[in-house]
Amino acid sequence: MDNPSKLNRRTDVRIEDADERATETAPAESSAQESIRSRGGEIEKRLRTQRPRGLREEEPGAEKRLNNEFMAVFSHEMRNYLGAIRGAAYLLYMETSASPSAVKANSVIERQVKQMTRLVEDLLDESRIRNGQLTLRRERTDLCAIVTHSVQTVAFTIQERDHRLTTSFPDSPVWVRADSARLQQVFVNLLVNAAKYTEVGGHIQLSIERDADDAIVRVHDSGIGIAPDVLPHVFDLFVQAELSSRHSDVGLGIGLALVRNLIESHGGCISAASRGLGQGSEFTVRLPMHTS
Repeated sequence: MDNPSKLNRRTDVRIEDADERATETAPAESSAQESIRSRGGEIEKRLRTQRPRGLREEEPGAEKRLNNEFMAVFSHEMRNYLGAIRGAAYLLYMETSASPSAVKANSVIERQVKQMTRLVEDLLDESRIRNGQLTLRRERTDLCAIVTHSVQTVAFTIQERDHRLTTSFPDSPVWVRADSARLQQVFVNLLVNAAKYTEVGGHIQLSIERDADDAIVRVHDSGIGIAPDVLPHVFDLFVQAELSSRHSDVGLGIGLALVRNLIESHGGCISAASRGLGQGSEFTVRLPMHTS
């Protein structure tokens, strides 16, 4: 396999080392409705001027740019709305009697809002990458610790589906130079997918190993597998497939596209393997190790 440190094809992600960070001041956020009106009006105006009857031939990338901008605005405002729903549900729960039905209703709202928030965050990050607005804050960190934190994040999901998770990590730290939060986002996505597409009571295997100058993380599951014709496109944005006639929770295909972009932004690569439907799947992440 080619050296993953040479596979960083992403030129639209800004990278900051820990000792070279610059202080950034985020612009003040307006209200959600005002932002949607102003940005929506701006996009509509640009659409009218740039494609009165369709895009002009000399501007083939205009539609893509406008689409990326719309997705960024939509994701940002959706996050604000979801935060408001979450807060209101909590206040309503606190002000009502703690009846079993109220507890159950609040639990449903909380769980669904978390899932929607994660989906919106993934969509927003993918849009940031495409617009060159994502910054990686890289520092020397232990890959084993990052993966362990990811497991803790998805522990409830795995337990809820009664999966058996086995792990195999080196005894000593595996050092990488990375943005810890972004790598944790990668492995949370992979583990959630493994749990999501594995039948109740299935088996998920997670391992970390060294290979020369690289660190390798494998996530293997005994789930529904990936069809051969889908496998080459599994990391494409918005790819959906009929993975199984019994499985309706296919998803939007955002998470794996984001995972690939984040891994490549760290100078690494990711691959997927499956023997076919019903045969499980394995995702392999390869990252360059950091040497002092």
